[in-house]
Parts: sequence; structure tokens; C-alpha cells
Amino acid sequence: MSGLLDQIIQACLLGGLYAIFALGLAISVGVLKFINVAHGDLIVVMSFLMLTLTETLGLPAPVAFALLIPIGAGIGWLLQFGLFQRASGQNELQIILITFGLSVIIQNSLLGVYGADTRKVTAGGIELSSIHLFGNINIGVLPLIIFITACLLIAGLEQLLYRTSLGTKIRAISDAPEAAKLVGLKVAGLMTVAMALVGITEAVSGGLMSIWTNFDPSSGGSRLLIAFEVVVLAGLGSFWGVLLGGVIIALAQTFGGMIDSAYQVLGGHIVFLILFLARPQGLFPKT
Repeated sequence: MSGLLDQIIQACLLGGLYAIFALGLAISVGVLKFINVAHGDLIVVMSFLMLTLTETLGLPAPVAFALLIPIGAGIGWLLQFGLFQRASGQNELQIILITFGLSVIIQNSLLGVYGADTRKVTAGGIELSSIHLFGNINIGVLPLIIFITACLLIAGLEQLLYRTSLGTKIRAISDAPEAAKLVGLKVAGLMTVAMALVGITEAVSGGLMSIWTNFDPSSGGSRLLIAFEVVVLAGLGSFWGVLLGGVIIALAQTFGGMIDSAYQVLGGHIVFLILFLARPQGLFPKT
């Protein structure tokens, strides 16, 4: 019984990482109104930047992680200003194709610079530290930090987008961009701010992922798929729903792995399909 409880706890903590994966995509789909196919690859870029900052430059992991956040915001801002904004007036298929091309460029660039080897960032042993709860139940310090980070990010985004003037403006240009222009809102500038927020979530998820698990230049596709499933389960506009969606996918993978290791990833996909068919609008869509 304690073994099952331990598996559930570990899965819930893993759901925190999945939620962070999905937060940026939730903003892209819910606010910027496009599916960024390169989202997972941008997360992997942040993981490799974390690797460069710690191993090549020799920075401590906390310092490297702190530097990664403004870098992520800057990359998001530049992508929106220099690329996505130019395609925003085109049809939805075109911008999807553009982000697909960006994904291919990123993967091949990472392969050329870093090679195909699997990498992982060492953070001074924090990834091995654990806290004893009771009996045979222990929780890792790093997974706990990641889950708390996910909650703080979600709370911050909820506060920013639904409780501030800036958030009201961003949601206004998302709901009715032409009307927003008529009342004097700077749509292009606000879109770059929203994409900078996406970049921050990608930096946080990439930095934390690089410490918790292995990654390589081709890891972006699996991260994108997890993020997409979590966002669809949550429903558009629900950030706390994203956390629940991440936990559900992680639990499904855990129970699938308990049946057979080959069913670990498949379990998450099956549960996603079942819940999607039962509630296609998501578990907690914003009205």
C-alpha cells in the first residue's frame, strides 16, 4: 500500500513539471491564438543553454537558472517581434508551418552544436536529495521545488492576466484585436509582451527539466505532445486546470508503467483520449 501511495505522490510531483511545459503553450493558444509547434524545441533550447551556462561558463546552477529567465523572455520577445508578428495577418495554417520550420531549424542547429548525445545538468546534488515523510515514503527535493514553482508560476500568471491593467489589455487584444486597435491599444507591443511571458515559462521548464531528466536535440517533440495534451485537458484560459491536467497525465503514465513499462507513455495518451472524448471543451474552460 505504501508503495502505491509513493507512486501517486511521485506522479503528482511530475505533474508539476508537465504543467510548466504546458503553461507557455496555453498562453500561445489562449492569448496569441496560434499553436507554436516549436514550443517543445524552445524548451530544449533552454535546457542546452542551462548546460552551457553551468558546464562551459562554470556558473552555479541557481545563478544559471536565474540568468535563463531574462534570456527566455528576450528570445520570446524577439520571435514575436521578428517572426510571428509578420505572419499574424496570414491564415492559421501558415503560422503553423512557420513554427514547424522553426522546430526543424532548432533541432538541426542543436544537433550541429551539441551533437546527438543525451545530456543532463548537475546541480550540486539537489537532484538526489529527498525528504522523509513517513514509513517508506520519501519525496525528492527537486520534484518538490518544481511543483511549488509550477504553483507560483500559475498564481503569478493568474494575477497578471486577470488582476492587472496589463493583463486586461492583453486579454482585450486576444478577444477582439480590431476593437482593441480602435480604442488605442498597441496590439503588436502587447503581443510581444505575451510572447515574452511564454519565453519565461519555456526558460523555467527547460532549466528545471535539464536538472531532473536527460535531454537531447530531439526531445522537443515529446515535450510538445505532453504540453498539448495538458492544455487540451485543462481547457483554454485555465491555468490551474493546466496543473490538474499535468497531474492527470503523469498519474496515467505512472499506472500504465506499473502494468508494463511499455504502457507508460501509452497510458497517458489513452487517458487523454478518453477525457477528450468525454469533455472536449476541457475540464476547466474559462467562460
